[in-house]
Amino acid sequence: MSTPAPLALTGAGLAYGERSVWSGLDLTVGVGEFLTVLGPNGSGKTSLLRAILGLQPLTDGRLEILGRPARRGSKSVGYIPQQRLIDPATPVRARDLVRMGIDGDRWGPGLRSHRARVDELLAAVGATSYADVPLGLLSGGEQQRVRIAQALGTSPALLLCDEPLLSLDLRHQHEVTALIHETREATGTAIVFVTHEINPVLPWTDRVLYLAPAGHAIGAPDDVLTSANLTALYGTPVEVLRSQGRVLIVGGDEHTHHVDEAHE
Repeated sequence: MSTPAPLALTGAGLAYGERSVWSGLDLTVGVGEFLTVLGPNGSGKTSLLRAILGLQPLTDGRLEILGRPARRGSKSVGYIPQQRLIDPATPVRARDLVRMGIDGDRWGPGLRSHRARVDELLAAVGATSYADVPLGLLSGGEQQRVRIAQALGTSPALLLCDEPLLSLDLRHQHEVTALIHETREATGTAIVFVTHEINPVLPWTDRVLYLAPAGHAIGAPDDVLTSANLTALYGTPVEVLRSQGRVLIVGGDEHTHHVDEAHE
């Protein structure tokens, strides 16, 4: 008997009142697959993640994690949030955050059995040297490494990445995406990676899900990211340019997007 897919959506639709965010979404993400989710603001990328996390019910269709309905707090799903500022005075250490990914909010001196697992996760993301450093004193890239370790605490079948590259410079963007890629190769964890910038993840992306005002498209990056496809999805002229392995998309409701512009 075959193992159910980490993520499967069938005829999935989501609406807020009279406004349909997306509909008719059929998508299966296989073991170890890297799916990159693209689209303009308001296209429903965050809503998709909320639905997978069991926080937002669909209005149509089905959504299953390993063959079962999505539910809040599932240990089969890991989640890496957007990069955000942490107060330098915050006393929580890197290892404390990782432990929370294993045992949630259960704190106390008796919970020592997870120390080996915490050390293992920190080592896997290259964060051993700052395991006992307060989170607020770490760089953005270091913080994201710790968040990846936290998200892997339950050995999830599916890892959701919600704009994890925001506010990171180009070097740290590549470090974080390479680390996520190495994780899925080592563990078989499927990746759903939401981003506005395709170039840092393009080398690792198996398929793209592009959400746009006039619909959605799913397929290999070279098949989805074309001028004809995106023009149809936006209902307005869009041009896709390629140069030295990078993709630049011009048009739609954003003049230029999916490009790592600064931090060179």
